[in-house]
Amino acid sequence: MASPVVRQFTPELTEIATGLQFPEGPIAMPDGSIVLVEMFGPRLTRIHPDGSRDVIAEIEGGPNGAAVGPDGAIYLCNNGGSFSPVHFGDLTLPGDFDPARYIGGRIQRVDVTTGVVTDLYTQCDGRPFRGPNDLVMDGHGGFWFTDHGIRDRANRTADLTGIYYAHADGTRVTEVVYPTDSPNGIGLSPDNDTVYWAETHTGRVFRREISAPGELVPPNPLDLSIVLYGLPGMQFLDSLAVDGEGWVCVATIYNGGITAISPDGSQVEHYATGDLLTTNICFGGDDLRTAYVTCSSTGTLVSFPWPRPGLRLAHQ
Repeated sequence: MASPVVRQFTPELTEIATGLQFPEGPIAMPDGSIVLVEMFGPRLTRIHPDGSRDVIAEIEGGPNGAAVGPDGAIYLCNNGGSFSPVHFGDLTLPGDFDPARYIGGRIQRVDVTTGVVTDLYTQCDGRPFRGPNDLVMDGHGGFWFTDHGIRDRANRTADLTGIYYAHADGTRVTEVVYPTDSPNGIGLSPDNDTVYWAETHTGRVFRREISAPGELVPPNPLDLSIVLYGLPGMQFLDSLAVDGEGWVCVATIYNGGITAISPDGSQVEHYATGDLLTTNICFGGDDLRTAYVTCSSTGTLVSFPWPRPGLRLAHQ
C-alpha cells in the first residue's frame, strides 16, 4: 500500500501564554482555562483565557501527561525527572538522564482545590515505573497510560517498557502490552473500542482493539494492521489526542506541528506550529473546534481552529 500524500497546513496561531517551563499535558477546562504541566517547573499550572496563570501544585520530579479523573482531580504521569533541562538561547530542550535528579516514575493524583499531591502507583508487579508519560481516562473508572522509559546515554542503555491500565482509585494496575519502544502519547477512539499509542523514536502510531476495560484482543503475530501509520524521515512523536471523527492527532518533533491521521490511515495532514518541540494537543471551546497546543522549546501555549470537532473526553 502506497503511503498517503501528506496535506500541509500552516494555521494562524493565537498565543495564549509564554514563559512556560516546558509545557505539556494540556486539559481544556469547562471555565475556559487550560490546565497544563510545566515539566521543568516542575508544577501544575492553570492558564486563564487572558493569559494569566495560577500554580495549582508544585510537583517534584517531571510531571508529563495529565487528565481529569472521575472524582474531578487531576491525574498525572510523572517521569521522575528523567530529563534534564538544556538551554540554547531562548529555547529549553530535554537533555540527558541525570540520576542525581531522578526520583523514580509514578502516577499521581492532584487535588485541584488543596494542591495536595498523592502517589497512586510507583510500580507494577514489583517492577518500578521508569518514566510514565501520558494517560487517557476510559470512563469506566480507569485509565490507560504509557511508560516512556529512560535512555541513559552515559551508560548506553535504553528501556523496553509497556502500556498499562490502572484503576483511578489506586487499587490495581496491570501491564497490558509488552514490549514497547519509547511509548509516548496515548488515546482512545470515539467508540472506546480502540487504544492508540505513539512511539517516539520509531515514529509509529500503534492501535489495538479493546475487548473489555483494561483488556485487549490478542494480536495475530502477522497482523500488520496494528501499526496505523509510520512517519518517514527524521520525525519523532510525542503526545496525542483523538478528534471527534476518529483522527489520531499526534504532536510531532523536529517537523514541529500536529500530524493528523485518519482512522484507516489513508489520509494524513500536518499542521505546522514553527516549534520543533511541539509536544501535545487537546480540544476545547464551546464546539470543541479549538486545538490547544503546547510548544515546549519556546515555552508557549497556542491555539488554532481545528477542521473537525474534537472528542469530548471522559470526565471532561
